[in-house]
Amino acid sequence: MGFDKNQFLNLGFDKEQFLNLGFCFFRRMVREKVEMDKRSYVFVLKGCGVLEGVGVHCRIWKVGFLNDLIVRNGLIHFYGESGRIVDARKVFDESFVRDVVTWTSLIDGYVKVNMVNEALRLFDLMCLSGVEFNDVTLITVFSACSLKGELSIGKSVHELVENRGVKCSLNLTNAILDMYVKCGCLLKAKEIFDKMEIKDVFSWTNMIHGYAKNGEVDLAKKCFSVMPERNVVSWNAMIACYSQNNRPWEALELFREMEKRGLVPMESTLVSVLSACAQSGSLDIGRRIHDYYIKQKRVKFSVILANALIDMYGKCGSVDAAGELFHEMPERDLVSWNSVIVGYASHGLATKALALFEQMKSSGLKPDCITFVGVLSACAHGGLVDQGWEYFRSMELNGLIPGVEHYACMVDLLGRSGHVKEAFEFTKQMPMEPDKAVWGALLNGCRMHREVELAKIAAEKLIELDPQDSGIYVLLATLCANERKWADVRMVRSLMRDNGVKKNPGYSLIEVDGHFYEFVAADDSHPESQAIHKMLDEIMLLSTLEACVSDAQTGQP
Repeated sequence: MGFDKNQFLNLGFDKEQFLNLGFCFFRRMVREKVEMDKRSYVFVLKGCGVLEGVGVHCRIWKVGFLNDLIVRNGLIHFYGESGRIVDARKVFDESFVRDVVTWTSLIDGYVKVNMVNEALRLFDLMCLSGVEFNDVTLITVFSACSLKGELSIGKSVHELVENRGVKCSLNLTNAILDMYVKCGCLLKAKEIFDKMEIKDVFSWTNMIHGYAKNGEVDLAKKCFSVMPERNVVSWNAMIACYSQNNRPWEALELFREMEKRGLVPMESTLVSVLSACAQSGSLDIGRRIHDYYIKQKRVKFSVILANALIDMYGKCGSVDAAGELFHEMPERDLVSWNSVIVGYASHGLATKALALFEQMKSSGLKPDCITFVGVLSACAHGGLVDQGWEYFRSMELNGLIPGVEHYACMVDLLGRSGHVKEAFEFTKQMPMEPDKAVWGALLNGCRMHREVELAKIAAEKLIELDPQDSGIYVLLATLCANERKWADVRMVRSLMRDNGVKKNPGYSLIEVDGHFYEFVAADDSHPESQAIHKMLDEIMLLSTLEACVSDAQTGQP
């Protein structure tokens, strides 16, 4: 067919499905003593697993190609890609001659195993050694800066690029843009983006990520809308933007549109969508994702995806489904255990939550701060004061310092259990300033046990933190009214007027065929309001008739 031995080997390694076949041909060439040159070994290293690669390394040493620069570079690249960075460094250190590929291969290897500081130190050494970097080197270095998240280092490398007058390719410009986005410097990222003469999907998607990270959802939406071309990653970025910024219904609408266009979602897309389902209580959509994409194996089922499903089921009220999924998982991580513990706790299943916590410890996993939020929340819902204190004090034994969220759980536990004054004293002993969650928990305990005077203190603190939250005023006014403290009720209402606060109307949310509809009391805004009210009248009439028939059958007047 006109291919020489090296072209055939290279073709095999470029196509993943032929990697094993390519290596088999290499072994056959060795057995049949077919003469190979240095390129043969470079090509075969591209498709080796770890053990095969070590064998090829031995063969290279045996046939005398070890000192060849191209072969050494191939070995450094192989070990770096395989995660064996110590071996890559050994080959590098033993190299008497090093070119830009030698240095770049090792820098890239360090980045792949997240040894960012080593990668940046090596880049400094490369610059001092007089070897000129290229685009690939710089892309790798900017990737290291992105992982480290230190803007000052990224800026200094960018300045080096500008001072050297490097002509930036699209890939390099995208790497610089990505670095500024991930280091939180959106202003500079926008400046670079606007100056780009050519932009690809990666450029636009990066800006969406940047706006999402900064909470600027409308700007991300505008960027997404004007993109000349979109891929699955772009759609995923916008869905994640909505989901992460507490706009779950828009995330679900966009996901629905993505499906209509025939795009197959990635794992990260489904994780974002499941998060949106959890936020909005959209159990039906969450179940459909589970049935269609996961049970039918359209997307690979991973621990991350399982954890997102558990979280969704727990937050949508289907805690039994969350528990079943957890027990079916062949592999679990700490997030899996935490999700189920928190799910059980939030639904008042204290015994199940605490039993699972003990089981988790027995399995050898060490609890983290989120685990203890779930455990303390379980104690609060179960009224287990003594156990709550015991768990709270055990945090330091597990090497954890209680945060404000753990103090909020303890205030909630004490308040719910009737120890409201003790809860108030506990807030005074906190090593940090109490936040809204702490004072909210105390106010709720005061409401449950009619402690008006302490409720006033808690409400005052909450109003200082968020003077526009109408719920605080309403809760305090209701508590005062229940205790017939009318002067206090008037005082609270007067305070609301002075602060320009209006009570937000309560509303109901219903999902029909994947679409969400909000209703407030006496709401006629829906286009089919008349038909809805007519149906409600018919239901009420049928209920009345059934009641009359039932009374007649039982002989009641």
